[in-house]
Amino acid sequence: MTDPRAPKVSFVSLGCPKALVDSERIITRLRAEGYELTRGHQGADLAIVNTCGFLESAQAESLDAIGTALAENGKVIVTGCMGAEPEKISERFPNVLAITGPQQYETVLEAVHRAVPPQHDPFVDLVPPEGIKLTPRHYAYLKISEGCNNRCSFCIIPKLRGDLVSRQAADVLREAERLVAAGVKELLVISQDTSAYGVDIKYATSKWKDREVRAKFFDLARELGTLGVWVRLHYVYPYPHVDEVIPLMAAGLGEKSGVLPYLDIPFQHASPDVLRRMKRPAAQEKTLDRIRRWREICPDLTLRSTFIVGFPGETNTDFEMLLDWLDEAELDRVGCFRYEPVKGAPANDLAAPVPDDVKKERWNRLMARQQAISKRRLRRQVGTRQQVIIDEVGPTVAKGRSRGDAPEIDGAVYVASRRPLRVGEIATVKIERAEEYDLHGTAVGF
Repeated sequence: MTDPRAPKVSFVSLGCPKALVDSERIITRLRAEGYELTRGHQGADLAIVNTCGFLESAQAESLDAIGTALAENGKVIVTGCMGAEPEKISERFPNVLAITGPQQYETVLEAVHRAVPPQHDPFVDLVPPEGIKLTPRHYAYLKISEGCNNRCSFCIIPKLRGDLVSRQAADVLREAERLVAAGVKELLVISQDTSAYGVDIKYATSKWKDREVRAKFFDLARELGTLGVWVRLHYVYPYPHVDEVIPLMAAGLGEKSGVLPYLDIPFQHASPDVLRRMKRPAAQEKTLDRIRRWREICPDLTLRSTFIVGFPGETNTDFEMLLDWLDEAELDRVGCFRYEPVKGAPANDLAAPVPDDVKKERWNRLMARQQAISKRRLRRQVGTRQQVIIDEVGPTVAKGRSRGDAPEIDGAVYVASRRPLRVGEIATVKIERAEEYDLHGTAVGF
């Protein structure tokens, strides 16, 4: 039963999973201090908006959310990536109570205390050991570092979030243990650059259980794989040491847990000229060789990536090269963005902008090409048995995800079953039909 006297805070979280983890940390602290969380701004004592500032479209969405919160509540605190450039917010909304940047949890709490004082000091037993999560109970994001050392010409994340700051491996593993103990069945490992994990702290060792564990990509993945749940690796740059984790994925293919045969690698383009202007690794022909080797070692490996079309100076030849590369790479999952000129990004001044109508045409062509590739690869799974984690249940059909599907960004598996399935359970499903992005099947084991 909630305390009717407890101050109420409404919360809006925008942007990527890394921002979602920031929101979870703030909310956990608020709950520990006795604040109640509410979905609607109206009736709350205060509203908090965690913004995204990566693209102009994301900034527009953030400003709209701030405006809505002010209109419906009037007392608003703004935090997140857009808060790193506070003038963009204060010029339009001078009446917000406070503006803080990303990861500034203490500053957010101080602003809340000024506006709506807490009723008591924190008691840690008011919140569960794993903290307050904004994801469903059966999966959770596990952030292993903040910031980024890369200086991609289209990105202002280092300006917003700073350079790489890695967590000690033991701290990450203890958090993972708490999540698993609370019922989490899938850990989604995130950061700005997961494969660079630990380079800033010289891969320092820390004690977990009875052993010393290095703060290194492979070592952390191996230890997480022992916790008895799915472990999914996101935002992995294709550094050479990524090769080490592929045998780890192959070794766990017969199990219901461990490091999933899934890599989320943001390749961004295939043309060497475009990649050089992006300040990305430009040897894409070597990347194709590595993809072939990865699939030889781990045939069930799922590869997802994102690409940018319409980057300044991108020619028809560059774009055709990207389409040819996609045909050869046969990635399983692909997202595509039309380039947006973000204020402060060096890419804006590198070459002539690509007209919007050309960007749109290239985006449509790329997505059509990839749709055919995705459908072709999914058809190969018809007749196989796949492990599927259940996200939603219905009267006759449940919706879940295979090992090759991350929540909210990839496809789904629609599962018919003789008995009701439960959210969070992992069922063995015989795949009977494939579409462009989704699979259909029947549960044959639990």
